Amino acid sequence: MVKGQKVVCINDQFSAIVRAIYKQLPTKGGTYTIREVFLGREKVVKAGDSATVGLLLVELVNPPDPLHKGQQELGFNSERFAPLEELPAEVAAEEMAESIGGGSWSGLLVPQPLPLQGTSH
Repeated sequence: MVKGQKVVCINDQFSAIVRAIYKQLPTKGGTYTIREVFLGREKVVKAGDSATVGLLLVELVNPPDPLHKGQQELGFNSERFAPLEELPAEVAAEEMAESIGGGSWSGLLVPQPLPLQGTSH
């Protein structure tokens, strides 16, 4: 996972302690943008020694980690998120067409160029 990447939350189950110290938490199925990737701790509250990949998200801002000497913002374990699969433009256009007109563009008016006057083609 990299800064600027879009991700979707796949796990929004948080302990009561986490809910008490965070201001904002992600929700399952929600889409977020990675603001920062950092080396984190597995057990923030117990100051565990295990390293994890932590994420800060553009859409969510939280208070500083009370156990971090540098007062780094509380982040989220990257395992709570999956990369958002963005559709190629052609597939996205097809899906939009299906949602608008049942998979068919029939019935839509398409402008046609008018013939130029005074020219013979």
